[in-house]
Amino acid sequence: MYRTMASFHSKTAPVFQRQNCTEASCRYPNNGRIGIKNCGRSWRINVEEMKIFKGERGFVGKCSSSSSTPSAEDQRVVRLFGKVESGKGLFGCLVDEYGWKVRRLVEEDGEMRKVAQVQAQAFHVPVVLFNDLFFEFFQAEVLSGLLYKLRNSPPDRYACLIAEPASETKQEVVGVVDVTALRDEAVLQHLEGAEEYLYVSGIAVSNDFRRQKVATALLKACDILSVLWGFEYLVLRAHEDDLGARKLYAKAGYSVVSGDPPWTSTWLGKRRRVLMIKRSNFCE
Repeated sequence: MYRTMASFHSKTAPVFQRQNCTEASCRYPNNGRIGIKNCGRSWRINVEEMKIFKGERGFVGKCSSSSSTPSAEDQRVVRLFGKVESGKGLFGCLVDEYGWKVRRLVEEDGEMRKVAQVQAQAFHVPVVLFNDLFFEFFQAEVLSGLLYKLRNSPPDRYACLIAEPASETKQEVVGVVDVTALRDEAVLQHLEGAEEYLYVSGIAVSNDFRRQKVATALLKACDILSVLWGFEYLVLRAHEDDLGARKLYAKAGYSVVSGDPPWTSTWLGKRRRVLMIKRSNFCE
C-alpha cells in the first residue's frame, strides 16, 4: 500500500503528494475532507481524525489510501484546479497548460539568478550612458530583494512562481510572478469581509516568449495558490495606460476598483496605476 503525505501550509489547505508516484494528482478542501486523485486511486481523508506531525516546514499528516470512483465533486475539483503534479518546489506543478508548467521556485543559486534576470529584463528602464552597468546593479538589487523575501516570509505568506517549458528536455525559466499575503487597509476597503488578500506582483516574461500564453499560465497558478492557501481575493496593480496588460488581467477575471490619486501623475510625473481585484475560485 502506498503512503500519502499531506503538508499543511495554511489553516484550510493541506497539500498532498503521493510518494513514489510520478503521475498527476489533484488536491482540494471540501467540508473538512480532503481528496487526491489521478494516480489510479482516489483518497479521502477526514482532517479532524488525521494524526498531525510537525515537520521542517509546517505540519505533516500520514494516512492510508482507499479506492473510490469519480464523482461530480471530483469533477468540480478538476475544473477548479486542473492537474497539480508532484515535483519540484513546495507544491510541485500547479499548472500545465499552453505548453508551460508553473511551479514554485526552488531555492538554489542558479534558479534564483535566472528569476532575477527575467524580472530585471522586464522592469529595467534603459539609460543613455553605462546602461549595461546600471542593468547589472538593478539585477543584483532584484536578486537581493528575492533573497530577503524568501528568508523572511513564512512559506504560506509568500511564493515566487516560475514558468518553464512543459517539455522535460528543455528546462528554462521563461516567466515569473510573486504572490504575497497582505492586509493593506486601503485595499481591504474594496474587499468585502476580507481580512487579508493575495497580492500578485512582479509578473515578468522573457522577451523571446511573450505573447505565448506564459503570463496566462502564471495567473492561473496564482488562482490555484489562492485556493490552496484559502484566500478569497487576489489583487494586483497595472499602469492605467498599459492597455495590453489590463486586457490580459481582465480576461483572467480581474476588475478595476480604484486608481492612484491624479496628483501622482500630474505633480510627481509617475505613471498612474489602477487597482484590480478578483474573487478566488475558493468561493465557488
